Amino acid sequence: MTTALSERLSSAALALPADGVSLQQLAALHGPAATGSLLILLAAPCLLPLPGVGSVLGMGLLAMALALWRGNTSESARLPQRVADFNLPSLWAARVLQLLARFYASSGRLTRPRLTHLSDGSSQRWLAAKAGLMAVLIVLPIPFGNLLPALALMLLGLGLVARDGVAILAGMAMALLSVLFSAAVACAAWFWGFELYGLAQQIPSWLMRHP
Repeated sequence: MTTALSERLSSAALALPADGVSLQQLAALHGPAATGSLLILLAAPCLLPLPGVGSVLGMGLLAMALALWRGNTSESARLPQRVADFNLPSLWAARVLQLLARFYASSGRLTRPRLTHLSDGSSQRWLAAKAGLMAVLIVLPIPFGNLLPALALMLLGLGLVARDGVAILAGMAMALLSVLFSAAVACAAWFWGFELYGLAQQIPSWLMRHP
């Protein structure tokens, strides 16, 4: 399945219209769009330096997290209209498709149904909570903060598509790493902000002593 999808996406990357492609059109290339494949689709552009995509795609990712919370992983899922209409320029759409093609080609050799209890049943709400948290981290203006959450979401989505619990566990580990990285960046920003504030407070006193 993933091999055929990889070939279809690679071919589509070579035949894109000049005026760009909507996310809905990219979703249609995947066939019936289940929640797992849409998680992968929405997370992939966040790996690229596309300005402004985090706030838009974050909405779609939150919608997918809600679908997971409701237990929808196999039925067709839908993107919110604003997200579905989001247009990617042809250059970036081609890069997204090529990235997805490589991802599916590589994952097809590694994934298989195993630890399937992690991809269905009561585990879905845990997955939904993690997917929602990753979506929030993508929206936040954290330097290089999109990369790890996007990777976590792609692994979680892959685990749902392939019913592979190992991929889901890898996604959970990546999600934990994302939270730790974001917390470290926030702490560093607070520390340096506090230091700069203290320095700014000292400048008027220094000027008064050295007119």
